[in-house]
Amino acid sequence: MREYIFKFRFVFLLLLLLTSTKISAQNFKFLIPDEAIVQYAGSIGYFSGGVGYELFGNKRGNLDLLYGFVPGSKGGVLNIATAKFGYRPWSIKVKDWGKFYPFNPAIFATYTFHKDLSFKFPSGQYAHDYYYWSEALRPHLAFSSEIELDAKKLLKNIGIRAIGLYIEANTNDFYLINYFQNTSALTVTDIFQLGIGMRVKF
Repeated sequence: MREYIFKFRFVFLLLLLLTSTKISAQNFKFLIPDEAIVQYAGSIGYFSGGVGYELFGNKRGNLDLLYGFVPGSKGGVLNIATAKFGYRPWSIKVKDWGKFYPFNPAIFATYTFHKDLSFKFPSGQYAHDYYYWSEALRPHLAFSSEIELDAKKLLKNIGIRAIGLYIEANTNDFYLINYFQNTSALTVTDIFQLGIGMRVKF
């Protein structure tokens, strides 16, 4: 009964908000994404997809929100949420049909939803600070290169501004700490993961 009362109150408050406030598409224009993204591998899922928002006046910054999935046959089943901030400091014009962004640093965080993974290790099972990392939350450092194709010139009248193809290498806090503690046994290539993806820009 309480559950139904709660739902009723929630719907009532939502309707009250909608009817008492002038809401227009313009007010929420910032919620409309600038890009659609798909990616293969790269520490955020076997396959992942999401949306991107261009930041700053020069549109060199990006905020990406993605959902990734790892099937059981590839080590899952895992569901991964990712929030990524990236910046493209340099661009090289490629004739009149595109741009090349050679080196794009980024930081991102992933959270893996799984019944056996939690935000932190159980305090009753392990001594305080015995494990210094989270089971489910991972901060990452990444670098990518991207070629951007001008869709208005290559694919006319389809409603797409540009298509970006990129390759990204990333590592995380756990890999970096282990690398510096075991430089004799690990190489830089051991701690970086690769992903490839596409951005469809509207």
